[in-house]
Amino acid sequence: MSAPRDPEELDATATAVVHELAPATTVGPVELTVSDLERSLDYYGRAIGLDLLERAAGRASLGTGGRELLALVEEPGAVPAPGATGLYHFALLVPERTDLARWLAHAARDRVPLVGLSDHFVSEALYLSDPDRHGIEIYRDRPREVWQGKVGSRLTTMPLDVDDLLRSLDDPAGEAFHRLPAGTTMGHVHLKVSSIPETLGFYRDALGFELMAQLGGQAAFLSAGGYHHHIGANTWESAGGAPAPPGSAALRHATIVFPDGGERERAVNRLEHAGIEVGERDGDPSTSDPSGNGLVLAVS
Repeated sequence: MSAPRDPEELDATATAVVHELAPATTVGPVELTVSDLERSLDYYGRAIGLDLLERAAGRASLGTGGRELLALVEEPGAVPAPGATGLYHFALLVPERTDLARWLAHAARDRVPLVGLSDHFVSEALYLSDPDRHGIEIYRDRPREVWQGKVGSRLTTMPLDVDDLLRSLDDPAGEAFHRLPAGTTMGHVHLKVSSIPETLGFYRDALGFELMAQLGGQAAFLSAGGYHHHIGANTWESAGGAPAPPGSAALRHATIVFPDGGERERAVNRLEHAGIEVGERDGDPSTSDPSGNGLVLAVS
């Protein structure tokens, strides 16, 4: 299998970090607008391997092991919005390298189209687009001791060694695949933004993520707890852009998950101190970054 090189993390540079968020802070479910819920459910079940957790009134929740990772809201006739800010991709992190290899063998066998296969030094990653052109990454991390303290200098994009990955399975051609493993999590969310400086002002300076690496004015990667990145942001398709207009197949919101209510309250206070409006969604604080990307602030 071959695919064009994914440009996600090209030759990033190291930067100083500021510790504000609790190390256990992470990201959670992503909610998307889709044009045809039945079509999307078929794709995410058959091709990706997510379980349907709940469905009602044009909305569905999907995940693994009972954990919600993705919510889909149907808006018939919704179309992608090229050039708008929004979702670049959401990234499903599988627990083991064999899990990634098993998924890749399934993709080859069942002809699931890919748009990229990359080695980022910190991880091995596969890239797809769903029927509404929402970006998806499925990846596994290399052991933390391999990349700890080296993210800024080593985060890169190289071709994935597909043969080596598949050799982690005894019999790739006959390896059964039914669902992503129960330990799959939302590893990170990569956003299309209008401006990197404004994005850093929000996620780093106000919210408190650490800036792990930056590609000039084109991309930035931020995290809590020294992870390589929980939030990615780039301007490759969206520099100076606005949010997708109504009627678009687009990101509705991503979720930042805090380890407890006190940590979340401190983050909300930092946002409000910076003059950023914080509202409420289904009982949780919610806000938007300067590019109009919606965020729900949840507690684990």
